[in-house]
Amino acid sequence: MNPGKAGIRAGATAAAVLFSATLVAQTPVALPSLSGVSHYTLRNGLTVILHEKQDLPVVSVAVGYNAGSIHEVEGKSGIAYLLENLMMFAGSANVDSFRHISDIDRVGGTWNAETLEDQTLYFQTVPSNHLALALWLESDRMRTLDLSVEKFERARSNLLEDLQRRKASEPYLNSLQAFDGYIYSDFPYGHSLLGTEEDIRNLTRADIKAFYDARYVPQNAVLCVSGKFERNTARELIARYFETLPGGKAPASNLEPRLFSREKFSRSMADPAASAPAVFLGFRLAPPESPDFPILTLLDFVLMRGRSARLPRRLLNREAKIAYQLSGGIDRRFNQAVYKILMTASPSQIQACQEAVFSELEKIKGAFLKEAELAKAKTLYRQDLFRRTATAQDWAIFLIQSFWTLQTARRTLDDLPDEWDKVLRVTASDLVGIAARYFTVDNCVVLNVQMR
Repeated sequence: MNPGKAGIRAGATAAAVLFSATLVAQTPVALPSLSGVSHYTLRNGLTVILHEKQDLPVVSVAVGYNAGSIHEVEGKSGIAYLLENLMMFAGSANVDSFRHISDIDRVGGTWNAETLEDQTLYFQTVPSNHLALALWLESDRMRTLDLSVEKFERARSNLLEDLQRRKASEPYLNSLQAFDGYIYSDFPYGHSLLGTEEDIRNLTRADIKAFYDARYVPQNAVLCVSGKFERNTARELIARYFETLPGGKAPASNLEPRLFSREKFSRSMADPAASAPAVFLGFRLAPPESPDFPILTLLDFVLMRGRSARLPRRLLNREAKIAYQLSGGIDRRFNQAVYKILMTASPSQIQACQEAVFSELEKIKGAFLKEAELAKAKTLYRQDLFRRTATAQDWAIFLIQSFWTLQTARRTLDDLPDEWDKVLRVTASDLVGIAARYFTVDNCVVLNVQMR
């Protein structure tokens, strides 16, 4: 990960903090074009996505592994994030420590990595004439990572330091981790991506190697090349550097989708790190492959996206501002999803924040959205797709994540336009029904956080 950036989403909501001003276009925003996108599979099982984007002389190479914190077992949390650090800095059979970084820097490129609950991504963008370098570096560490005891110990020490630093700088990290444990309730989905100090200290090199050997194999990975390149040349380079790697065996999954229990759950906790009282609200959703999900996606834009969305307008407006902070959105982790809302406020206003949320939800259940508000939400959805595909690197990450999302529903990248269209076909009556189904008191997990 970039030294100046955490590079992970430590249990945070899938949506970013939502309160930079969002402009709604007066004319419809075009959907991303899949022109130039193709995909195929190598003999060893590696999925390859090519996206020709010829506007700038740069190319992005991204590799995503189906390897996140949900694949960890009790007592061994933190492996996925620790392994990301080793992959970035430890070196491999033909690459010395930190050389991957220095080689990308030397040609004027950029690099980073990101560990999420359900995947880990590595990506770099380089001038187009250095595509071979980026592909070779990624292929070398895919199967020959240097897992020496010395480098493992250094990475573990760095992770422990990072955990302490984040606890000191993020006032609601502890309470967010507790909230995840309540709303997801089972270990794979509910534990902290960062791991616990005790687990990290007890991890061994053998633990890391077993995780790497099981999950960092071509059959469990997706490679995407996006930018300016010649298709036949790219295919030849990919075959040269990746097709000779042993495919390995795709790891079996024990992450079966399950229905959440529908019962109200409420807890309070005192958190010495909290800078103000807070309340977390979580609503359990259908699995992401459900036909309800496109409607839930658009409802997220109605509720949370931009200052003029329902909840920011109610809680953060200048005249009657009752919350200090508001964030939230759909939090998807492989085949499970929840809707999270976090609010901080003064002691006298924190209860009013919670009541305001339920008041707005009841309004959505009780009356159809006006056509202008529905159209605005759809425009914001289009804008969000445009933002997520603004650069070659954005495209590479977007296509890898879309591949896995669609794979869960047994669909392919060719089905992406249909998935977008499902959201754009949502009606006002659809939103009423979906809000009544999921955003109820008996389907809500509440955590009240008090200052100590």
